[in-house]
Amino acid sequence: MADITIVSGSTLGSAEYVAEHIAGILENHGHTTNVLHGPELEEMTVQGLWLIVSSTHGAGDLPDNLQPLFEQLETEQPSLANVRYGAIGIGSSEYDTFCGAIDAIDRQMIARGAVRIGEILKIDITQHEIPEDPAEEWAKTWIDLI
Repeated sequence: MADITIVSGSTLGSAEYVAEHIAGILENHGHTTNVLHGPELEEMTVQGLWLIVSSTHGAGDLPDNLQPLFEQLETEQPSLANVRYGAIGIGSSEYDTFCGAIDAIDRQMIARGAVRIGEILKIDITQHEIPEDPAEEWAKTWIDLI
């Protein structure tokens, strides 16, 4: 079974709830998880399996608590070649920048050499009042890929 680092970035808490919910599902399937809400790079192990859950803030921006991590990835440019990851974005399709934060995260991860497992899940809060529900369905498929 896998050790999975779950990174969440949230402004109002939705991504944190989704991250904690998915951690429970992964643990029920025998995986171990370490959930980090807005970590900095020195708290991270640049190898292994990550799951990144992020809401979108403002005009497609990262939540404030994820800004430091991704600024460090940009400036320090560590190799993430030993990282495989999944990605879940939360946003509102009422905005042109729907899930823009998870798209920016995905580009940064790939630029650093990480390999995404599966498709990015983009949860539209206008369609899903409880974002944990579509995340749970996605997680069932993602578990089979890891």
